[in-house]
Amino acid sequence: MVSVFNVIGREGNDPPYAHNRARVGACLAARIFAAMPFTPSDRLSSPQNPRIKQLLRLQQKSAERRALGLTLVEGLRELIIAVEAGVAVATIYTCPELAGETGLADLTALFAGRPNAPEWFEVTRPVFEKVAYREGSDGLLAVLRTPARTLADLRLPENPLIIVLEAVEKPGNLGAILRTADAAPVDAVLIGDPRTDLFNPNVIRASIGCVFTVPTVAAPVADILAFLKEKGIRTHAAALAPEAKPYTEYDFRGPTALVMGTEADGLSPQMRAACDETLIIPMMGRIDSLNVSVATAVLTFEAVRQRQ
Repeated sequence: MVSVFNVIGREGNDPPYAHNRARVGACLAARIFAAMPFTPSDRLSSPQNPRIKQLLRLQQKSAERRALGLTLVEGLRELIIAVEAGVAVATIYTCPELAGETGLADLTALFAGRPNAPEWFEVTRPVFEKVAYREGSDGLLAVLRTPARTLADLRLPENPLIIVLEAVEKPGNLGAILRTADAAPVDAVLIGDPRTDLFNPNVIRASIGCVFTVPTVAAPVADILAFLKEKGIRTHAAALAPEAKPYTEYDFRGPTALVMGTEADGLSPQMRAACDETLIIPMMGRIDSLNVSVATAVLTFEAVRQRQ
């Protein structure tokens, strides 16, 4: 099949004609979708379209995401991870000029044979660039139904390893921690009194979709502490405190929760006092702390190493 990017006509030294690009793109899409049961139903070209306006609200407003139980995922890789994790997809928007033949074919293959295929709309490039929230987009944006998770939903193994975050506020840090949680792996990530939306599109992007692969629950700190105590999980608070000992001196082979604080202030005194142990990562240079996502990774992989 000939690529749309190589067929667009030129005349002399003139730039590609816009009508040629549109014509070739439309013909190419028709050829790709002719044999596909999962196909786009319409092409949206106006930024004033109600669907486009809703995409912008979902991107920008956590209240809108919570009220509708929806969020956005941009990128085929993240969407594949979400779908394979069982997350329901409501609607898909594609820009054929950005997605290309391969991206559109991969998207169709993802939903082949799956029940309840989502709605699919094509979007013109100017409109897609208005709703896209990352550079170098692959031309795919999906609206997902956010999983509703509670502490009661967690099914932990007999000897769990858990990351607990208090009042995390930066989507990039939360996303990086979720990537660590997936890679290690850990059995759950519990977020007490979060200051960022767990399904903020930037969290999804920073986690590369790992927010869907790791059992992750946001709940009040008091509820998380009660849950851990009920399950007999020992809590290790990472904090700069006189009683703290280097993390290498602790035994993480039993049921363990690694408790991390906010980026700016660390753990609250109440959270620190409620934990069983206090640990530090010794700092040999001039600074006295690490980024919370880096510190979480150090502690998590030490716990995993001890358990091997």
